[in-house]
Amino acid sequence: MELARRMRSIPPYLFADLDRKRAALRARGGDVINIAIGDPDLPTPPHVIEALVRAARNPATHVYPPYEGTAEFRQAVAGWYERRFGVTLDPDREVLALIGSKEGLAHIPWAFIDPGDVALVSDPGYPVYAVATSMAEGRPYPVPLERERGWLPDLAAVPEAVARRAKVFFVNYPNNPTAATAEISTFDQIVDFARRHEILVVHDNTYSEIAYDGYRPPSFLQARGAMEVGLEFHSLSKTYCMTGWRMGFVVGNAEAVQALATLKTNIDSGQWTAIQAAGVAALTGSQESVRERVAVWERRREAAVAELRAAGLDAPLPRATFYLWVPVPRGYDSVGFATDLLESAGVAVAPGIGYGRQGDGYIRISLTAPEERFREAMRRIRGRLEAPAVPPGR
Repeated sequence: MELARRMRSIPPYLFADLDRKRAALRARGGDVINIAIGDPDLPTPPHVIEALVRAARNPATHVYPPYEGTAEFRQAVAGWYERRFGVTLDPDREVLALIGSKEGLAHIPWAFIDPGDVALVSDPGYPVYAVATSMAEGRPYPVPLERERGWLPDLAAVPEAVARRAKVFFVNYPNNPTAATAEISTFDQIVDFARRHEILVVHDNTYSEIAYDGYRPPSFLQARGAMEVGLEFHSLSKTYCMTGWRMGFVVGNAEAVQALATLKTNIDSGQWTAIQAAGVAALTGSQESVRERVAVWERRREAAVAELRAAGLDAPLPRATFYLWVPVPRGYDSVGFATDLLESAGVAVAPGIGYGRQGDGYIRISLTAPEERFREAMRRIRGRLEAPAVPPGR
């Protein structure tokens, strides 16, 4: 059996060794606290579950759903964008339902990248952007994000020859993994860059509703001219604690939305109508449950940052997302420190190198473990850092 060439373009899973070690520790009876993955531990709001149950009892939801999403769901998305961002969308041409935003992000290169074309990807960034580009036989080109620039893209670092070959630019604010935020002025610069080079901007806005201290992250589509050059992806996974439900959407430039819709009609049948009904309830109902869940993550953020700083780590206080992007202690790289925390403290964190070369030297901590387990993880990390030093890589 011979795999397709495109499969050979997928890099090895960088966390595989850590996953094996975590499984081995648990098999030996070890107590491992996993704060490496961004999967909310808080439940889906009750009114969303109730909407699913009602819809599931209706036999009309037991057939194939509309490929592009139900009219009700697309209208709910358009209404939410108008209320939240002041952005007006045509639900028939500028909104498309997705089976989770990851599905749509992964398929974008299939619709816009020919073999040899370039996709600009944030480094560090969500790995799907680069992997999906490689699967489409395109070339992912890393755009560096650096702490000194607030983890914002350095557009001047993109060579002109690369920009001319680029077809897509993946952007993500609030950012995973760095938790950085961007203002509309940054989006204005990206729009101008995209116009000059005829690039489609793909903005992943998954974390826009998880923000603290009164901050309200903007939409890329609020930037002047953004609808001409861009798409914005969103997900109900994080905002409404619905990761397992797989409900997302993309909005923006009508031509680009329809291109992705054409691809989807040939490879899937859309998300179950009952889940879309639950999505309507999430988007149109009270947002108090969102505020309550964000308040929980905000308390964890403050407690975790205080604990990490007390232990000597330079932990920033993020304005958004449920991630902490923390520099590792002197003498470690990201994998080495993550391995040490797993083996010595029983705490699993994500090594930054998994998000790109610029991520080495950092770990990502997720605030999404149950309260007591999360606080115990912070105590263990602090205890490990305050213990006598152990040479890295021992």
